[in-house]
Amino acid sequence: MDITLKILLFSTIAVVYLFVMAKFLGKKQIAQLDVIDYMLGIAVSSIAANMATDMSDTPFWHYLIAMSFFFFLNLLIIFLERKGRFIKKFLKGVPLMVIYEGKINYKALKKSKMDINDLMSKSRDKGFFDLSDIEYAVFENSGALSIMPKGEKKPMTIEDSNAMPKPAKLPYYLVDDGYITHSALKTLDKDENWLYQKLNITTKKELKNIILAIYDKEKDVIMTSRKIEN
Repeated sequence: MDITLKILLFSTIAVVYLFVMAKFLGKKQIAQLDVIDYMLGIAVSSIAANMATDMSDTPFWHYLIAMSFFFFLNLLIIFLERKGRFIKKFLKGVPLMVIYEGKINYKALKKSKMDINDLMSKSRDKGFFDLSDIEYAVFENSGALSIMPKGEKKPMTIEDSNAMPKPAKLPYYLVDDGYITHSALKTLDKDENWLYQKLNITTKKELKNIILAIYDKEKDVIMTSRKIEN
């Protein structure tokens, strides 16, 4: 068989087989990939790629058998998860409450392998530029961040209130994971001495214990989150 024709034929077979597998596994596999799904997906995709570009005389069904093994392994994992919660927790983990009652849970944050910058980035992606607006935040197994805002911060239309909306302002993050954000201090025309006084601290060791400090210029107050592992 001509090599070009063989590549086209094997590629077509691989795509069709992957499509059938995806239909059987369901849309959840595409929408919410967790660690197990990701690992199995990489394995199957690698086998399919090797099948499409293999120049040897290896029969194509050998690759289909290998892909089928991972397909049935995935089905077995799904079956075991439905039979026992412990197995599901062991294989896929549990969601982590990284913000609880408006406070950052430093222990959960470390367990999620995120730092404060990751948390702020994911929060901004959800439309929350100020962490103090968040009552609860859950780091899901899929890697997504689910947020419940504080009561007064829930979305409201102009029709719900006769008051004119205030212009949006970015918060001032003065401390980020134990380090001073000098650019924010410069914007406020303040120095480190002023920050230390506001935080009621005197040493860098105390500063390292603060994972986040947000300054409210209108109220002239600083909201802090400290490394208290609940």
